[in-house]
Amino acid sequence: MRAARLSVLTFTAVAALTAVTGCTEKGSSGDSDRVIDVTATDSKCEVSKKAFPAGHVELAIENKGSKVTEVYVLFPDDRIVTERENIGPGTKQKVTAEVKAGDYTIACKPGMKGDGIRQEVKATGGSVAQRDPRLDSAVAAYRKYAQEQADATLPLAKTFAAAVKAGDLEAAKKAYAPSRIGWERTEPVAESFGDIDPKVDVRADGLEGGQKWTGWHRLEKSLWQDKKITAEDKTLADQLITDLTDWQNRVGKADITPTSMANGAKELLDEVATGKVTGEEERYSHTDLVDFKANVEGAEKSYALLKPVAEENDAALVTELDKQFAALNTLLDKYRADKTSYDFTSYDKVGDGDRKQLSDGVNALAEPLSKLAAAVVTKSS
Repeated sequence: MRAARLSVLTFTAVAALTAVTGCTEKGSSGDSDRVIDVTATDSKCEVSKKAFPAGHVELAIENKGSKVTEVYVLFPDDRIVTERENIGPGTKQKVTAEVKAGDYTIACKPGMKGDGIRQEVKATGGSVAQRDPRLDSAVAAYRKYAQEQADATLPLAKTFAAAVKAGDLEAAKKAYAPSRIGWERTEPVAESFGDIDPKVDVRADGLEGGQKWTGWHRLEKSLWQDKKITAEDKTLADQLITDLTDWQNRVGKADITPTSMANGAKELLDEVATGKVTGEEERYSHTDLVDFKANVEGAEKSYALLKPVAEENDAALVTELDKQFAALNTLLDKYRADKTSYDFTSYDKVGDGDRKQLSDGVNALAEPLSKLAAAVVTKSS
């Protein structure tokens, strides 16, 4: 699951804004009508403009607070348009966006908790540049990939649910990790599936007020920590299949864009660094490396589809991404005897030194990956 975030509502409208998350910036000129300075502190979220022309807009973000923060651009109904997480105190980053006319919210989230400190903004008039048709093909191919993953997940999840309902603890444990691979591969675009993620993949510490804990991790706790299957667990197993079937049906309607593919891959790597590498994601089953590998596969698929356009615009970036994806995959292969299987070492057997090496590998990939979205829209900008 993605790190704790603002609520995501079911997506029903065509997105009016696509965003590009760039690399860390030294600052902003602040003098262009298309540059919005966002100053985040522990108690404020200040924006330099409340209205700006639609089209290309740059958010120049500076965290002047003492806490790590996040900045979101939201539709009026709280759907996440784009986000930038883990902005450390005293650092500056930028987000470049193509916006259509309409109302939006910019939210800063000090401490990465709560609903955030919000500012209402408006994009007026203007136009958005045309997209390279090869990027439309990339989106279509990724949607097909996501559908294939969803279709393959359902039978595996049904095997897992059947074991839970039969009260077969060991069979349920065996079926747990394989049932999650397809979901984890599609996490670069998890935001586009609306409220499915918090239903099927939330951890106990990610629950919002009043939210019932459902999904894989609730059952994981029963299987590995509680070591028993209750009547409620059997009901939750049925609910998991209902929610995953809903996900399967939503893939064809989900709003996926080239920049959501690129930005989602980067944000997913950030989640790997803060959840998988630390062992927080699969804290009971210790199957973190299975999720880790599936996440990297999903991010790499996104990159591969966008690569032809990115290579024309930034060949050096593509060379670096090829290198870092290969290095991280080689590193993960150390933890499985068969490179064609998902039988990875239990993560509680991975020592601190090896975890540090994995973390370094993720960070080495995440930094150039943060530039991918900008690379695929350079010519249209």
